[in-house]
Amino acid sequence: MAQRKKLPQAAVTTTIDSLAHDGRGIARVDGKVVFIDEALPGESLEFVYTDNRRDYAEGKVQTLHSRSAQRSEPQCPHFGVCGGCSFQHVSDAEQIKIKQLLLGEQFNRIGKLDIPQIWPALTGPHWGYRTKARMGVKYVAKKGKVLVGFRERRNPYLAEIDSCKVMYPLIGENLTALADMIAGLSIKDKIPQIEVAVGENACVLAFRVLEPPTAADQQRMAEFARQLGVTICLQPKGPDSIHPLDGETEVIPSYSLPAQGLNFNFRPAMFTQVNYEINRQMVSQALEALQLSREDRVLDLFCGLGNFTLPLATLAGQVIGVEVDQPLLHHARANAALNNLDNVQFHAADLSKDVSDQPWSQLKFTKVLLDPSRAGAAEILHNFRHWQPERIVYVSCNPSTLARDAGILVNELGYTLVKAGVMDMFPQTAHVESIALFVKS
Repeated sequence: MAQRKKLPQAAVTTTIDSLAHDGRGIARVDGKVVFIDEALPGESLEFVYTDNRRDYAEGKVQTLHSRSAQRSEPQCPHFGVCGGCSFQHVSDAEQIKIKQLLLGEQFNRIGKLDIPQIWPALTGPHWGYRTKARMGVKYVAKKGKVLVGFRERRNPYLAEIDSCKVMYPLIGENLTALADMIAGLSIKDKIPQIEVAVGENACVLAFRVLEPPTAADQQRMAEFARQLGVTICLQPKGPDSIHPLDGETEVIPSYSLPAQGLNFNFRPAMFTQVNYEINRQMVSQALEALQLSREDRVLDLFCGLGNFTLPLATLAGQVIGVEVDQPLLHHARANAALNNLDNVQFHAADLSKDVSDQPWSQLKFTKVLLDPSRAGAAEILHNFRHWQPERIVYVSCNPSTLARDAGILVNELGYTLVKAGVMDMFPQTAHVESIALFVKS
């Protein structure tokens, strides 16, 4: 572990040189790199140290001497305390420019590639867009109150917030009411988190409960749910244990892709994209880039519950989706049936391991779509020598692993990077969602 040094107490004057990938300003003080929260390139300021290590230090702005033209007033009163957002001090237009520049820098530095053509950024709502979240819950006995929300910035404690501007408004604007309801339960100190799942048809809150709620607790929860217009479920163990309150009917949230005429059902704890507007644009862009026809056999790796697999199947001859998570695969198959798609197959496989002996892997594919986790897809890429796809669309939630994998595809496997770009899936945060197109050279 890097060695920590004693924190200097006095404020320090400096000028910000550049921006880090997480949105912090970068300055150099006495030869050491300092990452400073809420600071923008070109700004002169005073900061105080919040951490000091052998190789780098961290700080926060105390006084601004000059303001960047890109600076914006945060809309949330909890910005700076709550760790959910880190970019509210940057104008909406500038946020996406910064993310695009970061993507290019990562491709250049890690993948040793230049992006030949930049896709125009996909943009949508900047506030109230978040339809999925895991919110922490904490009963604070000393204060006699319940906190509901997200952790403090760079701190394990829950932030004391009463609203969240990026959350779907029905939830984001009612955090206080939700906390007050929990405070009246007998198990108020036995609820560590709430899984929020907002579908187009329903808003479901799954309460993780370490002890069963009493009948009175369940009545209080049900009454609150009716007043707010949400559905409350209980989760006594793992995600598969989520079930309705006693006497309540199970509600299955869903979302749609109107351009492809598709509907998806999902369970509250399952992974879905948090921003429906951007997801719709993203799926349409991926389909267009792949140039699909009924002659194509397409492989969808890390397919989840079929967010890309089913749209691919509306245009291609055959689509195979591969995913390690069995509950997601179960729902993917159910969603294929729901949409009357019979040219889709789903297979379970850990794509971080060798899959060359699996029957589906021994086929040839004309097109491939990848949508991996933050770890990327490096382990599966060597299989492309056998599959020989003409086109690859890679959707990524981590520009550094996308850049690494792009380097492998181009420099080792003979593909050409055609274009890449960013998608504003998480406005007000430093999270970068991106997409890249590769073609066989």
